[in-house]
Amino acid sequence: METLIELDRSLLYFFNGSSSLFLDNLAVVLTSGLTWIPLYLALVYVVIKNNETMGQIMLAIGCGILCVVISDGLVDFIVKPLVARYRPSHEPSIKYIVDIVNDMRDTKYGFFSAHASNTFCIAVFFSLLIRNRVFTTIMVLWSLLNCWTRMYLGLHYPGDIFVGLVWGGIVGCLVYYLYMKTYLKMSQKINYVSSQYTSTGYSYTDLDIVSLVMTLILLYAIFRALIVFV
Repeated sequence: METLIELDRSLLYFFNGSSSLFLDNLAVVLTSGLTWIPLYLALVYVVIKNNETMGQIMLAIGCGILCVVISDGLVDFIVKPLVARYRPSHEPSIKYIVDIVNDMRDTKYGFFSAHASNTFCIAVFFSLLIRNRVFTTIMVLWSLLNCWTRMYLGLHYPGDIFVGLVWGGIVGCLVYYLYMKTYLKMSQKINYVSSQYTSTGYSYTDLDIVSLVMTLILLYAIFRALIVFV
């Protein structure tokens, strides 16, 4: 166990902080949930645009919300208080060693990462829902980008991130299974053969909107970081 703890700390030091004020500011912007609201709205738009009935729309959106409720609920209300592992920013032996940006120390306990589990369960659920390689790549990279910010800012150990990703993946798969069981009772039309749609009936053109929104968010984050940097 001591070896694992030391490995966790060594990996944290690799990812944590830098001498770049620009990267400091970029990580702060990207780690904020408010930054990603346009992405969530884009996902809702894609679901609304590509489902035929209100029941199908509400099922998909409801399952997306359920992912976060299950993921975040277990982390914040059960695991963190029970395990009570300090964040790097609060760990007495290293809290003055790790780089902390703008004194952003967050809550006391950090095992395991809600950012990792929440973003990855959303990425997994919507990837299974839509079934497009480019979209899946974007969503997974989005989750990993959020994970990087948490280590960079000294708010989570890599071990916190890893467990969060595992839990998020499990939740995303379980909720998708629930979605399919319910969807098949509402409609048997699930497999599409078309050059304009994914196998589950989602328009490639609409998915381009998600890519565009992701690009604009990243440009906004870079712009915000540059303004503070300058």
